[in-house]
Amino acid sequence: MVTQAVATNGTAAEEPRKALNYAFSSYATTIFEVMSKLAAEHKSVNLGQGFPDDEGPESMKQIASKALYEQSNQYPSLLGVPELRQAVARHSEAEQGLPCDWARETLVTVGATEGIAAALMGLINAGDEVRLSSY
Repeated sequence: MVTQAVATNGTAAEEPRKALNYAFSSYATTIFEVMSKLAAEHKSVNLGQGFPDDEGPESMKQIASKALYEQSNQYPSLLGVPELRQAVARHSEAEQGLPCDWARETLVTVGATEGIAAALMGLINAGDEVRLSSY
């Protein structure tokens, strides 16, 4: 990593700087970034991460737009917006036959990685043996 500094002759010079976080600074990028670049380079379908097939139904875009103007933009509770969690619980029972208590058994995350991390952190204790495969 480098930062720009001014040399004694008044020109810009490159000066090394230390990494901000030693634990993560050795990672150049994520597997998702690698797969996206490879898919673009080879003009192939990217199976490394999910991408929407289209922009979604117009009705959902209108609902989302309306919510931005008419509802609070405050951060949600740690578990997610109650209305969304209620909808998840209804969907679970209606579509999969799995009833659940939205208030105690639902959690909304911003993506699969966060969901997996939250599940593991909630179930694993120090000293537990855990075996994971790459997802």
